[in-house]
Amino acid sequence: MPRRARLSLPGIPWHIIQRGNNRSVCFHAEEDYQFYLHYLKEFADKFGCAIHAYVLMTNHVHLLLTLAEVDSAGLMMKHLGQRYVQYVNRTYKRSGTLWEGRFRSCLTQTEDYVLACYRYIELNPVRAGMVMKPQDYRWSSYHANGLGKANAITTPHEQYQRLARNDADRREAYRALFRAHVDEALTDEIREATNGNFVLGSKKFQAQIAKALGRRVTRGVAGRPVEQTPATDKRQAALL
Repeated sequence: MPRRARLSLPGIPWHIIQRGNNRSVCFHAEEDYQFYLHYLKEFADKFGCAIHAYVLMTNHVHLLLTLAEVDSAGLMMKHLGQRYVQYVNRTYKRSGTLWEGRFRSCLTQTEDYVLACYRYIELNPVRAGMVMKPQDYRWSSYHANGLGKANAITTPHEQYQRLARNDADRREAYRALFRAHVDEALTDEIREATNGNFVLGSKKFQAQIAKALGRRVTRGVAGRPVEQTPATDKRQAALL
């Protein structure tokens, strides 16, 4: 069965997850994280990806980014993945694959969802029980977005910029998002959309993207399609 083509439109944010093969460890030492982030910056710049948020977990990576071209993210992830695998195999005297096949992704609606993805990504270490607070985890963009630490990798998204008029108030408003109640239903929605290569957003946004791409962008309805008969057609016509 052919794999589904990715949903991609320039200017629309993407949430990406890339996992280690069989959930195996991808980052063993501090130098590994540093190497990955160095080339994340290099290939993001080269292929036109604005990185808004990221977290490097021990066995997977989350990214939130906006593409300049349809194939920007695909090219970035391809070259970054290859470069990192070569480094790991050379450093740890191993061979073979490191990543779990294709990375997972979803197009993300700007309004209401982009900042939710920021928080979802940077709260990963907290949900995993690795730290108590997002600022306690070193390998994420929270230090830039929430604390104002210089970071050459990240580019603030427009929705982040709109949080306040100046940097200090903006960071305070951003930190307040992390003190708010976590909507578990929204968390599940982000996971499902990303793992399924669907669109994350409202019904209206999903319909707009489906029209623009000319294809289905949400999970299909299970079961066989209903066979249309003259009687069925008449009943449907009566409901219109």
